[in-house]
Amino acid sequence: MMKLLEKSAEEAEQTLWYKINNGLATIADEEEAYKKPRWAYGFAYYIKGADIEKCEEAACKNPKWACWFAHDIKGADIEKCEEAACKDPYWAYEFARHVKGVNIEKCQEAACKDPEWAYAFARGIKGADIEKCRKAVALDDDWAKRFAEDIR
Repeated sequence: MMKLLEKSAEEAEQTLWYKINNGLATIADEEEAYKKPRWAYGFAYYIKGADIEKCEEAACKNPKWACWFAHDIKGADIEKCEEAACKDPYWAYEFARHVKGVNIEKCQEAACKDPEWAYAFARGIKGADIEKCRKAVALDDDWAKRFAEDIR
């Protein structure tokens, strides 16, 4: 049974993500890395000599990977990643929470498009404009109540 499993593993197609996670990716795999934001992030993170600008361009096609790219990759263009992350309220909040040198106002504007993340922004981000967050949660009774109870 074990030999059958080993043979199956050897014959299975190895995705780039598999290669990256198992130390099998090389600089020769770079073009493939640009196909998916997660792969571009992983490639830039793990592969010495990766083209950071091209990987960043691919990673920034998804707010989540734009956020983590800015957080983890030396030489990342924070403004470019912030632009991509701020397309989603949750990732705008996470960007402000985890990345140094962000534009708090820009992240807050994006986070305040959703009452839940407006509340979280007011509660967890130093330098947040509390009044802007209060206005963003005002139309949602549940978040407005929590805001009134938790944020002064």
